[in-house]
Amino acid sequence: MPGGYRRHLFPHDHPRLAGIRGLDPYAYGELARTPGTFTGGLVANWTPLYKNEFRGVTEDGVLREGLFPLTPAEPGEEAPVAAMTAAARDLLAALDDESRARVTHPVDAVEWQTWANPEFLQFDTGLRLERQPEPVREKALALVRASLSPEGYELARAMMRINGFLGEVVGLETVLNEFSYNLALYGTPDLRAPWGWQLYGHHCAINCLVVEGRMALSPVFLGAEPDEIDAGPHAGLRDVFADRVELGLRLMAALPAEQRRQAVVYERMVDPAMPEGRVDPGDERHLAGAFQDNRVIPVEGLRVAHMPAEARQHALAIAATFAGLLPEGPRAARLREVAAHLEETWFCWIGGHRPGDVFYYRLQSPVLIAELDHHCGVFLDYDTPKPFHVHTVLRTPHGNDYGRAWVRQWQAGRGQ
Repeated sequence: MPGGYRRHLFPHDHPRLAGIRGLDPYAYGELARTPGTFTGGLVANWTPLYKNEFRGVTEDGVLREGLFPLTPAEPGEEAPVAAMTAAARDLLAALDDESRARVTHPVDAVEWQTWANPEFLQFDTGLRLERQPEPVREKALALVRASLSPEGYELARAMMRINGFLGEVVGLETVLNEFSYNLALYGTPDLRAPWGWQLYGHHCAINCLVVEGRMALSPVFLGAEPDEIDAGPHAGLRDVFADRVELGLRLMAALPAEQRRQAVVYERMVDPAMPEGRVDPGDERHLAGAFQDNRVIPVEGLRVAHMPAEARQHALAIAATFAGLLPEGPRAARLREVAAHLEETWFCWIGGHRPGDVFYYRLQSPVLIAELDHHCGVFLDYDTPKPFHVHTVLRTPHGNDYGRAWVRQWQAGRGQ
């Protein structure tokens, strides 16, 4: 129901909001580290993880080699590297020496792994867009636009605009706004050598790398609370994850009863049968979120290859929606990669599976993890998941998040 989230607004003077109101992102970042607070626990748990040597998410702890050979892009599948390179150089030219040094990192820097999706500033990697002059912000967005598909760029901007709208609704504009995001560059913009960029902040985190005409776009986190804008200049934006939600429901509806039972690993979003820790205070049911670069995530549920044809098509369509941020050529390459591993692709579900229900699902293969989860309130007042608060995560397992498998091959081929 449009505007239904408004029933869950906190009073303006509620402690959840009043203690933050007026703080700048740096002051709030310090407050968020306070031991004993909800956010302090998250920071304490997450902060050490980014320093671990990157290996990649796996299903069993064993890293599979050879999944991501670094070969030049097939004709028609090339990334828009020329446009990206021009946009990145244009951005760098607009910066002073201090900002230019701050925004750039080596292509394999550990700073890639500092991205996070909460609203509090845990790591100040790169440049904070809200603190940049408008021309610099526009050039940063031009780089993102040059890299993504038109619909992918609009989806990312929708997350940023909803974030700004949420800040206005709850009166926290200094913490939640359209530009409360960090942008960093990795490597030197080049037509062939590996380089990339990273945009991250509340409900929007995108990591993009290109090399030899290929593009890696993961990890990606997109979310929204609420999933609409019902007032102001962007009013009418709504149901931003409708395709991902609807395809999950269609897939479940297309399964025979016995297979549906196999796919459902827990019937409730918080289920007594869950082991301790299965619902995380920050990630809830997500397993592949921020700082989980080396996590072991066993496959669960139902093998996609065993599904009826209609359900299999819905599973592939889910993969396509998650890959929709990619430009047309790299998207075709990515989906071809996913289809090649269909025999090793699994689908699992938590929660209800009728229209209007809240749920979690995960599509998982050796080359892709796609998660969707309905969440509890953070800046709105509800303690059970609601359909208007959605989080989604995309990963490339076995070492090619951040394009790292390709970077290592490139470096090895040049004796670096």
